[in-house]
Amino acid sequence: MDILLYILAGAGVGFIVGLTGIGGGALMTPLLLLFGFPAHTAIGTDLMYAAVTKASGAWSHHRQGHIDWTILRRLALGSISASLITGLVLDLYFDDSEQYGHILTNVLGAMLLITAFSIIFRRGIQQWSGKLLGDHPARIAALTVIAGVVLGVLVTLSSVGAGAIGTALLMILYPALRSTNVVGTDIAHAVPLTFAAGLIHIYLGNVDFVLLGALLVGSVPAIQVSSRLAKHIPDSVLRSILASMLFGLGLKYALF
Repeated sequence: MDILLYILAGAGVGFIVGLTGIGGGALMTPLLLLFGFPAHTAIGTDLMYAAVTKASGAWSHHRQGHIDWTILRRLALGSISASLITGLVLDLYFDDSEQYGHILTNVLGAMLLITAFSIIFRRGIQQWSGKLLGDHPARIAALTVIAGVVLGVLVTLSSVGAGAIGTALLMILYPALRSTNVVGTDIAHAVPLTFAAGLIHIYLGNVDFVLLGALLVGSVPAIQVSSRLAKHIPDSVLRSILASMLFGLGLKYALF
């Protein structure tokens, strides 16, 4: 019965991701916590889940020419190195996962709140950033690497942020970038980042492979179905519902 529940959970989250393009880590990790999994297992398993599910999406965007590889390399330069260093710190300074579980939970709560705000105010963020940064290519390139560092640390600690926060950062740094390129580049960057972070958690013993398999069994077909239904449902309605859910979950894990 537990396996069936996990398959349904994977299908539910996969369905939402297919409709909105975001919410994988932001929904799956809290859901696994509600099922009773410890924070380190929920986060580690979700990272590998995200890496596998987003790989197919990245390939699709690559075929359509939606990925800006220059921006992706800048992000990855910061994010993957930061992810590896974060994993090294966890391994060196803590004897076991019980000692840093509360850190993971608090970071998760904060990231859920930030994700909710980034979804709600994404249009305003894009308009504001164009006026703030102007046309300074060298500055924007450096800030992109720094943004990657921030994502690397936070995604490794919480599994949240590679999607919605990554999209928000790209909109801030590259307001002239087409929305399809923002989404494609963000998804493509999420694949190596979540895979690297997932490998770190495998090394730390934080990935439940039986759980991972059940989640993927549910999510893969669900994403295919919902991606075809997405065009029939208003985007504003979906994002409002998702932002409300993340805000409530964020308060729960940030404050308790």
